[in-house]
Amino acid sequence: MQSDDKTGKLSVVGIGPGGMAQMTGRAVEAIREAEYVVGNAFYLDQIAPLLPGKQVVRSSMGREVDRAKACIDLARDHRVVIVSGGDPGIYGMASIVLEVLDRAGETVDWEVVPGVTASCAGASLLGSPLSGDHVTLSLSDLLTPWEEIEHRLDLAFQMGVPIVLYNPKSHGRPENLGRALAIAARHLPPETPVGLVRNAYRDGQETATTTLGALAEDDGAVDMRTAVFIGGKETFAMKDGGMLTPRGYGRKYVY
Repeated sequence: MQSDDKTGKLSVVGIGPGGMAQMTGRAVEAIREAEYVVGNAFYLDQIAPLLPGKQVVRSSMGREVDRAKACIDLARDHRVVIVSGGDPGIYGMASIVLEVLDRAGETVDWEVVPGVTASCAGASLLGSPLSGDHVTLSLSDLLTPWEEIEHRLDLAFQMGVPIVLYNPKSHGRPENLGRALAIAARHLPPETPVGLVRNAYRDGQETATTTLGALAEDDGAVDMRTAVFIGGKETFAMKDGGMLTPRGYGRKYVY
């Protein structure tokens, strides 16, 4: 899948939450090696210092399929990077790029370069709320029917593990978070810790902790750029305001 020569390679690169300091070394290297960099304008702006001398192809939300086709066409003869926010394999561009590639029967050399996804970035700012098993779910029903999302939410909250909600609320679907919190309330007490991280490692970064009951009463602090961390049965609020889910060392060791 990978090539060491200087032509005809497609790299699907996760740029992490947004700050250059959170990009992996390979992500920076792949972009520096590229002739073409393709991406959503929002994410290209975050890596602007790496773009001088590159052919930059800007796109917009909702044009992911066109973006995937364009980068595959270019990668037949050029070294191409298509950037994805967070990790490209988690709600990112890797799946649609490889799906288009596979359906077309193309033989382009490719690689997927991992990045720091929003759940990891946000968790680091809250403390350690995802120490063991956990679930991530997107509340966007643009590609997944809402009935299926509700089904997954109900099953996930039954497990009692921490859950991270991506895309919790937008202008077009302001009610989805409230619906998800109502499902959570069937299985978790209202005092369950909840963390909110908006714009992790970007300008305008904000973090807050609250409870499931309080957030259900007022979710005005949440928008599309917020990751919502709903604690599991063992999650607790730390004395300094952080959020922690024990890994389980207390069951085995005395400390």
